[in-house]
Amino acid sequence: MTQLNNGHRSTRLFNLVSWVLTGLVVTSLLGYTFIKYQAPQAPLTSFAPTETSDPGGEVPLPEFSNSASKIQAIVRQVSFTTNIPERPRYDVIEHEVVKGDSIFGIAAAYKIKPESMLWANYDTLKDNPDSLRIGMVLKIPPTNGVFYQWQEGDTLDTVAAKFKTQTDEIINWPGNNVDLVNPEPTPGSYVMIPGGSREFVQWLIPDVGRGNSGTGNVGGGSCGGGPVGSEAFVWPADNHTLSGNDYWPGHLGIDIAAGEGASVYASDSGVVTAATGGWNYGYGNYIMIDHGNGYITLYAHLSQINVVRCQSVYAGNLIGLAGNTGNSFGAHLHFEVRLNGGFINPWFVLP
Repeated sequence: MTQLNNGHRSTRLFNLVSWVLTGLVVTSLLGYTFIKYQAPQAPLTSFAPTETSDPGGEVPLPEFSNSASKIQAIVRQVSFTTNIPERPRYDVIEHEVVKGDSIFGIAAAYKIKPESMLWANYDTLKDNPDSLRIGMVLKIPPTNGVFYQWQEGDTLDTVAAKFKTQTDEIINWPGNNVDLVNPEPTPGSYVMIPGGSREFVQWLIPDVGRGNSGTGNVGGGSCGGGPVGSEAFVWPADNHTLSGNDYWPGHLGIDIAAGEGASVYASDSGVVTAATGGWNYGYGNYIMIDHGNGYITLYAHLSQINVVRCQSVYAGNLIGLAGNTGNSFGAHLHFEVRLNGGFINPWFVLP
């Protein structure tokens, strides 16, 4: 009996220990799980009022650091200009002449050569850039070359040869809209001949020498000797800028800005071989000076002539006043420089 009771007590003690151990294990597991999955609490930061704090008890904000090492950003450059690609122009447009226009200036504005402007407007200008008038409507070709009206009997070969180009240049120009089955344009239609060229029709005052040089003698007679130029040319006007056309094959001088009545000076020493009023091929009132060294200078569109033929002059002498005579579009001084019978660009000799 005593042995049985001892065994029963041992069993009860074992069971009690087992339950205690089981409870401890379960409690430990629940505590671990609670600690692991509990939401972290942000640490609280308190800011104590300083002596400079507002009496109302407002707490100053913490100082913000703008350190480059703590800020990462994407920098983008902003452009307020929209770049629109310039597309080629294939059609002829019109330009109405206003005060201050010149063939040289109009051509520069439309990015074509001035000779292309003259060739496209021969019926209006007759190859003379000084023929501009306010209100005149000019054709502006789309590219450099000859804008040509097809004539009866013309062929691609004859027109290409006439304007010093190739037939393919005419056929392949997109603005011509050539029918490749029948590429010959119809008479009366206008065709752009890109890169084409022709000679200019120009009226020029012939050289007038001081002696029996064999050159033309406007006014007749010989002036004989006189001062010889130094080739150190001076400006023939007080203004040293252009008012219109520059030097180019269709305009063999420069148009210097000079208002009505502005002083005109001899550009170098020499002898006056012509001092003539009138129309004079569109030059109007003009003076010519032979400098005795192969150079001749010409001063045109004058309002007044202050010298006479065969008079000796020296560089800087007053010889006349600027004006608007002849075929002139606004008062200016047309100035030419010639050397041994040919024309040279005045910019080559002016300081």
